[in-house]
Amino acid sequence: MAAVLVVLAASAACGSLALAFRQPRVLGEMVAGVLLGPTFLGLILPGVQKSLFPPDVKPILYVLSTLGLTLYMFLVGAGIDHSEKGAKNGAHAGGASEEGSRSRGWHAMFLAFSGMVPSLVLGAAAGLLWYSRLSRDDVSRTEFAFFIGGALSLTAFPMLARILYERRLENSPLGKLTLVAASMDDVAAWCFLAVLSAVHAGSGPMSALESILLAAVFAAVMLFGVARLLRPIGARAARTKSLTLSQMYIVAFVVLGAGWFTDRIGIYSVFGGFIAGLAMPRDAAFREALHGRMMDFVSVFLLPIFFAFSGLNTKLSGIAGATMLLAFASLLIAGFVGKYVGCGLAMRVTGFSWRESWAVGGLMNARGLMILIFINIGLSQHIISEDVFSLLVLVAVVTTAAAVPLYRLALPPQAEQHLAPHSSDTSAVAHDDRTEPREMATDATS
Repeated sequence: MAAVLVVLAASAACGSLALAFRQPRVLGEMVAGVLLGPTFLGLILPGVQKSLFPPDVKPILYVLSTLGLTLYMFLVGAGIDHSEKGAKNGAHAGGASEEGSRSRGWHAMFLAFSGMVPSLVLGAAAGLLWYSRLSRDDVSRTEFAFFIGGALSLTAFPMLARILYERRLENSPLGKLTLVAASMDDVAAWCFLAVLSAVHAGSGPMSALESILLAAVFAAVMLFGVARLLRPIGARAARTKSLTLSQMYIVAFVVLGAGWFTDRIGIYSVFGGFIAGLAMPRDAAFREALHGRMMDFVSVFLLPIFFAFSGLNTKLSGIAGATMLLAFASLLIAGFVGKYVGCGLAMRVTGFSWRESWAVGGLMNARGLMILIFINIGLSQHIISEDVFSLLVLVAVVTTAAAVPLYRLALPPQAEQHLAPHSSDTSAVAHDDRTEPREMATDATS
């Protein structure tokens, strides 16, 4: 109880401080987790830190953080509107034809590809460069390189959605294109991690292949079988604008059952939660009711525990010295150039102005909570060491802190005004107001 109370107090304080500096709340909560670990509290008050987080408390925090991550990624998956109806609504809101909607789909794929592949390649190259210095002995060169590349290829989709929604740009051509591309990036990254985890966990090629095939079968069953069975819940939610307790039991059983299954096959429960979210009904009323029921509890209680658990594994003192600083700089540059430059140029090629292009590049470069989830899985599965984990935590903090300033630098308020669509319809991504309610503060004067 004492550990949880301190975690919540530190998260609330640091989150509010981040908002005061016009940064996303999640950045403050990430920093709070690091401050509670050996880097700060363990350094200045080691006795207090050990009494708050003794060895018998850490497993409890791990269970709570894993449950929180599974539920959070479930809500992220449930919040992605990939339905045919959503695509049609988006085309209607923008006043575009069906052909224009298909064109935007190709542009979104191009943007996602341009942001993910350069980051993956540059990150993998950095991983190969530092393999002998940073990797665990029991991890192959290929696994280590691809894990680093995969971590740097992520985008903080909920944070990006929140920023666009607050500025009423989610139905603008820029907003719709960016949201679809970011969701594609994250889906691809989680599938990539699932394959990488299966390969690493397998005792041999056949065992890894078995895990991958089981994961593919699981995804197909969820997306084409379970999704159909859940449609009546979505239809009822669309009529009543709410979810009953009986329906919430069903939802909870599906997401935790999915997490349990993927954990059993060696791919980690977070992947199961995400796929369960994608299998949920696509009705906007269902998504809104689901997020209203679950997101506040997950965000306020479970995610801060995850940040604290991550902080307990973060030892920034271990990255002192010229070699480690050079490693950090190379990872940061690889991730930044791959996302910022890749996405910026892709936006320019698809017809947006330089200001709009660099604004999107800045947002897509943010990694936020997503990379922390990614690297925690890598640490728990012994793909990376604690030193690499700490390096990537620092990359997450820097890129997340840079996202909003880069966006505002490229698109100040006077340049942003002409982007907002005239339509007041915000139903397409209204769920994103709860996708990560702590990511950005609503600023009435902005």
